[in-house]
Amino acid sequence: MFELAEYAAREENSRGRVHPESDAGLRNEFQRDRDRIIHSSAFRRLEYKTQVFVNHEGDMFRTRLTHSLEVSQIGRTVARCLHLNEDLTEAICLAHDLGHTPFGHAGQDALNECMKTYDGFEHNLQSLRVVDELEEKYAAFPGLNLMYETREGILKHCSKKNAEKLGEIGLRFTEKKMPGLEAQIANLADEIAYNNHDVDDGIRAGLLNFEQLSDCELFREQYQYVIKQWDQLDEKRVKHELIRRMINKLVLDLIENTLKNIQGEEIHHIDDVRDLAYPLVSFSDEIKERHLELKRFLSKNLYRHEKVMEMSLQAGKIIHILFKAYMEDKSSLNDELNRYLASVQDTGDRARIIANYIAGMTDRFAIAESQRVVS
Repeated sequence: MFELAEYAAREENSRGRVHPESDAGLRNEFQRDRDRIIHSSAFRRLEYKTQVFVNHEGDMFRTRLTHSLEVSQIGRTVARCLHLNEDLTEAICLAHDLGHTPFGHAGQDALNECMKTYDGFEHNLQSLRVVDELEEKYAAFPGLNLMYETREGILKHCSKKNAEKLGEIGLRFTEKKMPGLEAQIANLADEIAYNNHDVDDGIRAGLLNFEQLSDCELFREQYQYVIKQWDQLDEKRVKHELIRRMINKLVLDLIENTLKNIQGEEIHHIDDVRDLAYPLVSFSDEIKERHLELKRFLSKNLYRHEKVMEMSLQAGKIIHILFKAYMEDKSSLNDELNRYLASVQDTGDRARIIANYIAGMTDRFAIAESQRVVS
């Protein structure tokens, strides 16, 4: 095990768990968090939740589970190279999407619309709610009782209104401060993974091609290199070589620029990182612009593609059907949801429980449930 940097998160400078527990034994506390996340019900369900393409569209497209594993691999590499806490980074990366609805961002937007009179729906806040409250694993406490630093990293974004209700974990959003470096790494590892792997899935689906993508400098540079080096390579291997090289370029730049940022500050403790008003984990200006160019390209040409928009429209309809049926018709409730709602009288509390339930669904279960409640 390499020696951690002085500003890394570590057990001895941790803010601990909400509910005190005995020593983790053979594992450190952040490894214990990682293991709890992996063994959670919410993590297993990510296997059947959409990344971009609805789960039943094909077996080869990424899901939230495969995406989370890919984010974890990138995050661990960056953390290791910067002598930061690799176990904590891994835990955050694996948990960052636990609160995502079925059908990706389309599902999230639809559920937020359904909940607009009940404080809305934020998937990052939902991920925290999953690990703090909704997982039912332990006799001594609700949720997974994760370390503060893991929870801090999971809550990547949060509205000021919701942050004010969260106590210590929400303070950085009201005070405009930063999380630890491991959380910052997880944030950008997520962006690197989904941008590049959405390129992969977009090409696989026939919605993107090399010619289109060559409008983006990050892609074009690697594409020209690959076809020059291996002019007889088939398209499938060209694609994989391109994705690998784009990820590598981004990761190397992120490590180099972050180290430069850290060296330019008086950073001796994780709280020094938190007290800053800006992140230290970042790309160089040149690579940041190339990465944003790719992100804008995907937004225009993939996420707003006619086929994806059609799937998103159908997904939104399913979420609205479920929410309306569960809120208005008690006969549509299944046994599990009946159990959660049995003693609830307040309409807002009922709406939140229903939102929690819908958010936890897989794509295929949501489709089956929508067919059941309208039949």
